[in-house]
Amino acid sequence: MIKNICKDTMFLSQKAEPATKADTAAARDLLDTLNAHPDDCVGMAANMIGVNKAIIAVNVGFTNIIMYNPVILKKKGAFDAEEGCLSLEGERRAKRYSEIEVEYEDADWNKRRQKFTGWMAQIIQHECDHLAGILI
Repeated sequence: MIKNICKDTMFLSQKAEPATKADTAAARDLLDTLNAHPDDCVGMAANMIGVNKAIIAVNVGFTNIIMYNPVILKKKGAFDAEEGCLSLEGERRAKRYSEIEVEYEDADWNKRRQKFTGWMAQIIQHECDHLAGILI
């Protein structure tokens, strides 16, 4: 189900609770909502649709994927970025890394550990900031 985008900064500033298998409906809603914004959004965190769980949806070019409980384990290649967000007005500066390694559970709840670079790495970092209650 496509959900409204949350713009409440008090809610968005909360740290997300760990996701469980009971949160699969919220993940589907997150994917539906991301799919509804193909021209202005490449990633979303669950708190952006009013769900305070550690779930992100990320566009990987040809499709959107779900990551439950993502944790960035390694990062290198710091750079300054300008980013926008559906939940916030305008663009803001953020420190990002060109290479990251992330541990997460996939849509089938299989534990994964994967390296990402470039644009994908930047998107994941932005969404993981949402899970930590960090607003860019």
